[in-house]
Amino acid sequence: MKILITNDDGINAPGLKVLADIARTLSDDVWIVAPDTNQSGASHSLTLHEPLRCSEVGEKTFAVRGTPTDCVIMGVRHILLKSPPDLILSGVNRGSNIAEDVTYSGTIAGAIEGSLLGIRSIAMSQSIDYDAGDIHWETGLAHGPEIVKRLLATDWNPAILMNVNFPPLPPQKVGGVMVTVQGKRDQAQLHIEERFDTWKQPYYWFNFERRRSNPIEGTDLWAIYRGLISVTPLSPNLTHLPATDALNGVFK
Repeated sequence: MKILITNDDGINAPGLKVLADIARTLSDDVWIVAPDTNQSGASHSLTLHEPLRCSEVGEKTFAVRGTPTDCVIMGVRHILLKSPPDLILSGVNRGSNIAEDVTYSGTIAGAIEGSLLGIRSIAMSQSIDYDAGDIHWETGLAHGPEIVKRLLATDWNPAILMNVNFPPLPPQKVGGVMVTVQGKRDQAQLHIEERFDTWKQPYYWFNFERRRSNPIEGTDLWAIYRGLISVTPLSPNLTHLPATDALNGVFK
């Protein structure tokens, strides 16, 4: 099995090394194509207005000056053109990708692009307890390989990507694995902070509130809050079918 891995935190991110270690428990044919700089929040964006730079920085390892989507396309349509990967893994992201995060996430986008190319794809993210400041990278390494094996053993349509989130706990404290649906936070998470440079000109930072929500049971948020690994099947098709039924006849 040939595995292509990518991320959005960049080629030197610790989570990418964790993902490579996970992949190498499954195969000895692992290829890395990742952004040369942090692309968090890039979502499913493409680089269209400047050339892509791609450098081989190690054995089967390439850094792309672009987004996670660029990296997957470069990996599948150029680097591995004659022998495409059987599986794409994206992550392990520094921080969870749950609820509305999935619409912003470059980690998710890497898996989306894989699914659009007809390759089974899994995004992985490590939740963080920001109060404690601990990042339990060992949790993904301990539980990730078995989760991937079980997913690959199912009759899984490549048009669906899998979003796996590990709770902010050491491996032995994880309470299990739960198949979830995408949740929604119940308060505003983002506000704009205004600052001034030395010329008294304003500039702005997006600032995220880190308050707990009260999520619905069965959602990815709910699972992570309860120390479970969340596995959420996602589809790039954003059509809301009940709304199409409601609109039938409106535009006749």
